[in-house]
Amino acid sequence: MIKIAGIDVGNDSVKVVVDGSARPILIPSIVSPGYERHILQEEDSPLKALDVQIRSPKLKRSNQRYFVGMLAMEDQDNSELEETDNKATSDQALVVALTALAYAALADQTYPAAGSLEEVEYIIGTGLPVRSFVAFHNAFEERLTGEHEVAFLSTPGLRGRTVRIIIRRVVVSVEGAAALYHLATNDQLQVNSDEIHNGCIGICEIGALTTDFPVVKRMNIDNQFSTGEQFGLAAYLDSIIRDVEDQFGYRFPSRAKLIGRIRNREFAIQRVGEGKADIRPIVDMYFSRAAQKLVDLIRKRWKKYPDIECFYVLGGGASALRSYIVDAAGSMRLRFEEDSEMLNVHGYLKLAKSKSGYSQNGAPAN
Repeated sequence: MIKIAGIDVGNDSVKVVVDGSARPILIPSIVSPGYERHILQEEDSPLKALDVQIRSPKLKRSNQRYFVGMLAMEDQDNSELEETDNKATSDQALVVALTALAYAALADQTYPAAGSLEEVEYIIGTGLPVRSFVAFHNAFEERLTGEHEVAFLSTPGLRGRTVRIIIRRVVVSVEGAAALYHLATNDQLQVNSDEIHNGCIGICEIGALTTDFPVVKRMNIDNQFSTGEQFGLAAYLDSIIRDVEDQFGYRFPSRAKLIGRIRNREFAIQRVGEGKADIRPIVDMYFSRAAQKLVDLIRKRWKKYPDIECFYVLGGGASALRSYIVDAAGSMRLRFEEDSEMLNVHGYLKLAKSKSGYSQNGAPAN
């Protein structure tokens, strides 16, 4: 049986939603070189210890061992994607994506004995930023399509299991536009918002390394006015990490670690000894700067295309910056959504279902 899935290969995290599964999967886009672990106490969840060996003809170095996601988050040799990376061609992005798809294939199963080889076939929907879509969507599709193999090594509950992933088809869409398609349709791909489906909608989709400004008119992407910027929240997170280290001697090992603290509103850090420090003023300063820059860009886009009826601010960056953006926007009304960082992946799933013949309902053009 072929599974249909949406996968958002984000620069900060990879999200996967499989058709029929109630739980989305989210894995931070962090990897580090794998090695034999000295385990004193096994982790209580497979996602906390994704230790994998990946064989794929699409990787420059196949059959390598990696720590992925939370296990790599604290590693001194970990790596996160940078502004110079392109997710369509990045080995690191592919490693996390394949790990996520392998885990998704096993997540809802009762775990059998170790040593089993299981095979899963996928049709997947995914996306690229506006500026890289035209040049790289074919390469991204080709890179994902085919056979890959992921072996789980010391991962609790999955130790010794291997998944052969066969990706039959890849539907690549534009980031932000897929999120709007999700908002405009229900699970049966029928229109549930005439305002969005028939309107002229502006989108500001804030990611870690890119911010996209697609314009969607009656569910068709406007080629002339859709654009993107090669910056995102990551640059501001890096500045916060640097300033916190300079002022307090405390270094966050990764952006993911910092954003987790900010999301939980844990702004107090432990200093050497028994003292604590408050990093909230540093976060406020950089997030206010980011919000002002984004509001200025939205205003500029709206002025260039005044037929836009409303502007949605979406993506993981929108969740983090929402209160700052509202303050910076003043009287300019902007629309936000809950669980904003998960909208694209749900849209990708629906587009994969639509393109695979699930429904004849219209979708944003590729």
